[in-house]
Amino acid sequence: MPRITSALNQNFSAIAPLARGIARTVLAAGLLVTAYAGSVRADTLASACTQSYQPQSLDVTQPINLGQLKRQVYFYACSGAYDSELTTVLADAQSYVEKRAAEVSKSALVLDIDETSLSNLRLPKGPCGFDNWVLSASAKAIPGTLSLFKAAKAHKVAVFFVTGRQEGEKLRDATVKNLQSAGFAGWDGLVLRPASAGNLSVAGYKSSEREKIAAQGYSIIVNVGDQQSDLDVGYAERACKLPNPFYYLP
Repeated sequence: MPRITSALNQNFSAIAPLARGIARTVLAAGLLVTAYAGSVRADTLASACTQSYQPQSLDVTQPINLGQLKRQVYFYACSGAYDSELTTVLADAQSYVEKRAAEVSKSALVLDIDETSLSNLRLPKGPCGFDNWVLSASAKAIPGTLSLFKAAKAHKVAVFFVTGRQEGEKLRDATVKNLQSAGFAGWDGLVLRPASAGNLSVAGYKSSEREKIAAQGYSIIVNVGDQQSDLDVGYAERACKLPNPFYYLP
């Protein structure tokens, strides 16, 4: 668990201190599920679990008990519910892209990366710190997103990745390498968060990048992310929110 804690500390350097504290609390509860991931090569998070968990009913009349919350997250991940909901949302997004591609001139798809295109949740061992993990370029593709990406390319829809990963030559090179090795190839743009966006919220930074894409003449028909802040402030016909009970970015 120390390496997970270190990853949490590094992953939110651009978030205000109070928000960082909230995010770490939720992350510490949720990402404990990775301690039970037995296979890096597993296609789904549930198939990587080494034991089963019972569903939990939480007493919401009082502050949520952290131990119960952890068990609820374990059950959600290991029961297959998380994988099933990912598949459902992404299949709906793909159907919409395939329908709208022929109806919209210069259409575009925008994808987040972490827990949207690449999964960082199924790793029993790894380097310390989120940036070091990114540099390893070892994250696996989320199958439904890879299918969506390929469908978009087949229908001549431009694909842009807009991520909260920090801009930098080494991090960019590792991100490109990881996306390509996971099966994503031929995208039209990859935006990492520049230092100049340091004072912007996640929603402010990402919406401004979508605005720039729209200013190039693209119509963003679908925007996909695992955080509400990936989707807020518009600049897309349809926003598709993937489940993520493991961490929160305001």
